[in-house]
This record gives sequence, C-alpha cells and structure tokens, in this order.
Amino acid sequence: MITFVGAGPGAEDLITVRGQKLIQEADIVIYAGSLVNPGLLSECREDCQIYNSAKMTLEEVMEVMLDGQEKGRKIVRLHTGDPCLYGAIREQMDELEKRGIPYEVCPGVSSFCGAAAALNAEYTLPGVSQSVVITRMAGRTPVPDRESIASFAAHQATMVIFLSTGMLRELSAELIRGGYAPETPAAVVYKATWPEEKVLRCTVETLAQTAEAEGVRKTALIVVGNVLEGEYERSKLYDPSFTTEYREGKSNE
Repeated sequence: MITFVGAGPGAEDLITVRGQKLIQEADIVIYAGSLVNPGLLSECREDCQIYNSAKMTLEEVMEVMLDGQEKGRKIVRLHTGDPCLYGAIREQMDELEKRGIPYEVCPGVSSFCGAAAALNAEYTLPGVSQSVVITRMAGRTPVPDRESIASFAAHQATMVIFLSTGMLRELSAELIRGGYAPETPAAVVYKATWPEEKVLRCTVETLAQTAEAEGVRKTALIVVGNVLEGEYERSKLYDPSFTTEYREGKSNE
C-alpha cells in the first residue's frame, strides 16, 4: 500500500496519530524535504529507506514508489500540512491509478490552522466573516484570472494566502485594488508551530515593510481580514435565548 500522509504544519507532535503510526511502519518514506520537519523522520525504523523529494522529479518519485510496490513494501509519501492544499498529489495519484496500484490518503493539520492558533484567531466570526478564502499570488505557477487576489478581496471574507511572501508589495496592491481598506488588519505568520515561529501583526498596507523588517522572505502565511481585531456578534449557539436540538432557549424576561 502507498499512503499519502499529511505531516502537519511543522511541530513534530502535530502529525496525526494515524500518520505517526504509518511512518513507524513504513519500509520507504518519501518526504517533502523543503517543508516537512525532518524531526518526524526519527519515527522511522532504522532499516527504512528515506528519500528527500525536494531533490527529485515526479518521474523519480514514481520510480521509487513503483519499485517499492513491486517488492511489497509499505510506502509513505509524506507531504507538508494536509496533502490536499498545494501538495501536487493529484499527478502522483493519476500515475498510480493508470497502473492499477492502490493508495490512500491520511489527512493532516494544515498550516492555515497552525497560523490561526499562532494568532489566537477565529477565522469565522459572526457578523464579520463566515468564509475563508485560501489562495495564492500568481508566480511561476499561474493562477486563473477568475481567481485573482483582487476578485477574492471584493468579498471582504477572511483570506489566508500561501506561497506569496516574496511578492508582498504586489499582494498589498491587489488586496487594496480589490476592496480591502489599507488599514485592514493583517498578519504575516512565519513557520507556524515551528520553534522559530514568528507572528507579525500589521495592516494590508504595511505587509511588505513588516516582513522586511524581520527578514521574513519565505515559508510564511499571510492572513487578512477584520477577524484579526474589532467587534463581532455573539454566537447564537451559546446564547441563552437560542433554542437548539439539545436545549430550550430561555426568554430574557
């Protein structure tokens, strides 16, 4: 069996129990060395074969998988965060499906969750935002025109922006062009949940200056929205006057 495993946002103890067990049982681990905490590899058996995919092409990764499968090995493909976000796993799955090779996915804790924890933030505050837009700036990997930063900014929802730390001046301009006020609260979260984590609070207008002052150039998430500060409405779920399946609401009288 080949299993795609989410390594979590960084901290070694934020991998899931299932993911940890799969690593411990694996004969082969192929990990995304540019982002996955190498400390997780201490869970591997001494005889486990370990490959760093940061130095490999898709074809080379598949060669290792296919060779291991033929030999009946247990293979873990270890991706950062949760594999479903910017993990480039679909192309690997398609290659396996072409050959009739079974695989499964073990989800992980995404770094956007780690960033919220670092910020002590709730992304979906009543009366402020009930949606979270997860996106990125266009770079060497293009983004469809219909998914531009400006078009998403027009919704005024909470935004979590990946893979864009090197383009913060352009990002600020696009956010403002889309409708965010320059003074809208924002944050740069560097290596969320890692020991070297940094939380830099700022505004949409000052994203670039804030990151530059701290020497942050990559491996950071950008969070934008009024959920980061300000007023919000109390949750109905825990309002004494609100009736639910489990309790009867009481009149304020």
